[in-house]
Amino acid sequence: MAHALVASRDDLLLRHLDAPAPAAFAALIARRLAHEPIAYITGARAFWTIDLRVGPGALVPRADSETLIEAAVAQFGDRAPATILDLGTGPGTLLLASLDQWPQARGLGVDRSAVALTMARANADRLGLASRARFIEGDWAAGIDSRFDLVLANPPYVGADEPLPPEVRDHEPATALYAGPDGLDAYRAIVPDLPRLLAPRGVAIVEIGHTQAEAVGAIIAAAGLSWSLRRDLAGRPRAIVAA
Repeated sequence: MAHALVASRDDLLLRHLDAPAPAAFAALIARRLAHEPIAYITGARAFWTIDLRVGPGALVPRADSETLIEAAVAQFGDRAPATILDLGTGPGTLLLASLDQWPQARGLGVDRSAVALTMARANADRLGLASRARFIEGDWAAGIDSRFDLVLANPPYVGADEPLPPEVRDHEPATALYAGPDGLDAYRAIVPDLPRLLAPRGVAIVEIGHTQAEAVGAIIAAAGLSWSLRRDLAGRPRAIVAA
């Protein structure tokens, strides 16, 4: 309703509770009844300290993914990463939140989806971060020969036969959700490149499914890196920090 009134939620509660529903509201409700994600309906989603424009063709930013930024802030403490790589950037979620967190940092976002990259570049422009953010179409880290202080990734990690709610299954891009029979294919592709991508004292932080900590940890250990686990606000395993 706030979106239909072109008002904030606070403004809706304080000033518009007795206002008639605008004509656009019924169409919005119909879309939601068809399980379309609210972020696609409103075209926006808040994440960390920024507001992102999102739409079909890109993964909807989720609060759980803020665990990666929290882990990075804790890892770097008083120092700040100068260079950041976001693998599978989608609409720019992790990279742009990181650049907002560290105003001196510069970063690169990689995605194989041209649609998602269009959103990411538009978000960077709107947030005033375009001068510090570069986006390229690519297959994870293939062809990247630079080193980074911070590597972030929220890859697909759903197994091919795992059930998902219709909001996700029927609307968000399958390539951003599914990763082979066991949900680990993306980690097998990304992790072997991490040692060459990390600068001295650099860290990589990857999102995981809540049952995948040991499996992903084993892939990271096999690449010669140590790892530790970070949990989300619900106490579930959500991110692995590798160095």
